[in-house]
Amino acid sequence: MPKHLHTEGEAFRYMENARELLKNASIEDNLYLDRKPVREAFGTAYLAVLEAINEVLLKKGVTVKQLPKSVEAYRAALQKYMAVNNGKLLREFDGLYMTLHIGGYYRGLFNDVNVVKESMKIADRFINKLLH
Repeated sequence: MPKHLHTEGEAFRYMENARELLKNASIEDNLYLDRKPVREAFGTAYLAVLEAINEVLLKKGVTVKQLPKSVEAYRAALQKYMAVNNGKLLREFDGLYMTLHIGGYYRGLFNDVNVVKESMKIADRFINKLLH
C-alpha cells in the first residue's frame, strides 16, 4: 500500500484539522458568524469518517484500488465487511453522511455552536468505534 495514499491515523488527523477550522471561526450569541470555516470543518470531518472506513477496509484485505469511490460504494462496503449482521453501523454512517456532508458541508445549514460541536462528537465516536 503506497504510504502517500492512506496512512494509519489519517482519520484522527482529519478530525484535528476540522477542530482547528472551528477554533478560528468567530462566534457571537452561540452562532458561528462565518459559514465558510464551518462548512470546511464539516467537509473535513466527513473525510475523516471516510478515511476511518478506508483504514478498516485496508486491514481487511481490500486494496487501495478497490476502495469505495461513492457513498453507495461505502454503504455496500460497510454492509459487506463491517455490518454484516448489524445495521446500526450503516445507519450511523447514513446519519453522518446527511449531517456532515449534505447538511453541514454541501448546504451549509448549521451555524449553531452546540449543533456543530455535537456533530463533531458523533463523528469522533464513529471513528473511534471503527478504529479501536
